[in-house]
Amino acid sequence: MKLSNARVLVTGAGGFIGSHLTEAVMKRARAVRAFAHYNALGRAGWLDHSAARNEVDVIFGDICDRETVAAAMKGIDAVLHLAALIPIPYSYKAPASYVRTNIEGTLNVLLEARSGGQRVIHTSTSEVYGTARYVPIDEKHPLQGQSPYAASKIGADKMVEAFHLSFGVPTVTIRPFNTFGPRQSARAVIPTIISQALKSPDQPIRLGSTSPRRDLNFVANTVDGYLRSVEHDSAIGETINLSSGREVSIGDLVQIIGSILGHEIRIQTDKKRVRPRGSEVERLLGANARARKLLGWKPAVGLEKGLEHTVDWIREHINEYRAREYAV
Repeated sequence: MKLSNARVLVTGAGGFIGSHLTEAVMKRARAVRAFAHYNALGRAGWLDHSAARNEVDVIFGDICDRETVAAAMKGIDAVLHLAALIPIPYSYKAPASYVRTNIEGTLNVLLEARSGGQRVIHTSTSEVYGTARYVPIDEKHPLQGQSPYAASKIGADKMVEAFHLSFGVPTVTIRPFNTFGPRQSARAVIPTIISQALKSPDQPIRLGSTSPRRDLNFVANTVDGYLRSVEHDSAIGETINLSSGREVSIGDLVQIIGSILGHEIRIQTDKKRVRPRGSEVERLLGANARARKLLGWKPAVGLEKGLEHTVDWIREHINEYRAREYAV
C-alpha cells in the first residue's frame, strides 16, 4: 500500500504522538481523517494548535462507541490506531476505564476492519514487557502486566493478534518504547523534569524513583515507523519494536537535561509519584532489528538532540504546564 494512494484514519489524533502523526500523514497520504475524543468544548487536543486543524477532516466521538467508529472508518484504507487511555497512575484508580477504552475500543476498530478490509496499524507499548528479563528486549520477550494500563494493552495486542489469525485482518502492531518530544504532557517524566526545572530553577524537582532505566525515542522517529508500517506489506501480522537501542536511568536523564539547560538540577523524592511495589518497571532496553529488517527503519534523531528540541518547545509553551501537580 502506498500512502500517496491511501485514505487514512488516525485515531487519538489530538494526542501527543497522534497530532504529530496526523501532520506527517497529511503530507503524504491521498486523504486524512482524524478521530478525536468528543468533549463539550469542541476541542481537538493538540490538533487545535496545528496548521493541520483547518485541513484535516476531524470526527469527534468515543472509541468505545461502535457506531461512531464505523462512521469514521467508512471509505478508509488504513487505520493508524492510537486512541487509548495511557497515564499509568490513573490506571491504579480506574482500571475498568482502561479495559473499556484500550481493549473494547480496539475491538471496535477490528470489527469494522474485518468487514471493511482496512489495514490496522495498532499501537502497543513497551510497558507490556514489564521489567526486562533479558536485554535488549526483542518481540519474543514475555509479556507482564505490571500495571492495569499494561494489562489492558496486552489485552488489546492479543485481540489484534486474534483478528489477524482468525479472520485475516491485515494488522501491524507497533510497539513504541518511551516516546518523547514537543506536546507531551507533564504526566510523562521528560516534560515534568524540564517544566519543573524551567519554572523553579532554584528549587529541587519532585520525582518518584530515579533508578528505572528507559529506552527513550524522539517522536519524529516513532512517527517515521508508523508511516513505514503502512507501506510495507512485509509488516502485516507482525509486532514491531520502535526503540532507540540505548538506555538511560531517570537520574542520569536529569543530569543530561540539566546540562542542556545550563544549570544543575537537584532532585527531591515525592512519595506520591512512587509507583506501588511490584508495579514499577525497572528496566526497558529495546531491540530494533525487526524494525530495521521489515521497515528499513532506524532512529534518525538521537537522545540529546531530541531533548534539545523538547526543551526549546517547552520553554516556548511553559504556560501549558502545571508541572508540580502531576504524578510521574
